[in-house]
Amino acid sequence: MIQVQNLTKSYGSVVAVGGISFEVHEGEIFGMVGPNGAGKTTTIECIEGLRRPDGGSVRLLETDPWQKRQAIASRIGIQLQESALPPRLRVAEALDLFGSFYEHRADAEELLDTLGLTEKRSSAFGKLSGGQKQRLFIALALVNQPEVVFFDELTTGLDPQARRSMWDLVRQIRERGCTVFLTTHFMEEAERLCDRVLIIDRGQIVALDTPEALVRSLGAEKRLVFTLPEHQTCPPLLHLPQVQRVEQSGERMVVYGHGERFAGTVLDALEDAGVHFLDLRTEQPNLEDVFIALTGREMRE
Repeated sequence: MIQVQNLTKSYGSVVAVGGISFEVHEGEIFGMVGPNGAGKTTTIECIEGLRRPDGGSVRLLETDPWQKRQAIASRIGIQLQESALPPRLRVAEALDLFGSFYEHRADAEELLDTLGLTEKRSSAFGKLSGGQKQRLFIALALVNQPEVVFFDELTTGLDPQARRSMWDLVRQIRERGCTVFLTTHFMEEAERLCDRVLIIDRGQIVALDTPEALVRSLGAEKRLVFTLPEHQTCPPLLHLPQVQRVEQSGERMVVYGHGERFAGTVLDALEDAGVHFLDLRTEQPNLEDVFIALTGREMRE
């Protein structure tokens, strides 16, 4: 569905995208993640035909999206990172307006129902909540029954409940036969939704695989987290072969290690020392650990 070969894009002396290549397969949810300024939005806009690459090639539905922008527009849907509509434009009017741009269009009432906007069909855009506005923009991206839909930071600014609802909607969109390309800052979102994830940093691809394979490749430590009651001290644990390091912040303890018997060995040592721990939980490596390991912890603009 999408083929990117040696894509490059610069803004003056700043290299936004530095010669990346990848493919997106039909029917998958493909995610692209990276720090601020990594080149995500530039890449997705080049694929959509909204920005002209400096070099390399992009094929979207076997077509050059920059050279054939008008032809490709009727076959794709786009939800931009920042979007707006006139405050007085009503929800149903927006769907009618956008639907009028295309020869083939989805049923507006069905879209409203699927996206939970039926009761808001007569509401003005300016009166909608943040989640309702996002759902409307999804509806507008789907109004032409696209073969590929792009979501750029779909759930930024939404509360956890609205974010989970959006995830369900993305899965429904894929189940209807649409290929989904999304960018996100939320590692949990990429891990829960995506069939494959591309991690980009400073305009270069640093990893591309399924979330599960990326986590396995990290070889990250397991974590055992617990709280010590007041006046309790933690016994030495570093002598245990499964334990690699121990961090303490006040009464909170984090023990890092490997192996199937890691948690059991640590718990046995605590019980043998008579330590009464609270709020015990184990944490497995996840995509966020992969992301931090590959891109670092520094703040970026």
